[in-house]
Amino acid sequence: MRNVLLSADSEISVFSVPDKVADNLEEYCLEFCCHWLYESPQAAKYRVKMSGTIGVCYNEKDFIDYLNQYVCDEQSSLITTLSGVYRKEELPKEYAGLPYYNF
Repeated sequence: MRNVLLSADSEISVFSVPDKVADNLEEYCLEFCCHWLYESPQAAKYRVKMSGTIGVCYNEKDFIDYLNQYVCDEQSSLITTLSGVYRKEELPKEYAGLPYYNF
């Protein structure tokens, strides 16, 4: 398990995820937000009608739920939310080198 940084245009949070997810974070995030949310029957609760089209409403915690329920045997978890930190440039030094994805 390794730590990664995730956000959804909100404060950045630190999560512990399986090594294979940390090593390929962008790939896993894109599969979640660009394919699974729109195509999987299990993701129906995230789909909302917006101005005559279907969109999705989710955040980084939903991504962690997806990993835990449908992708990985090892369970990912929230370590901490970095209060007041919204941009990679604002990260405390101890988190600066971690893989990061903003949804």
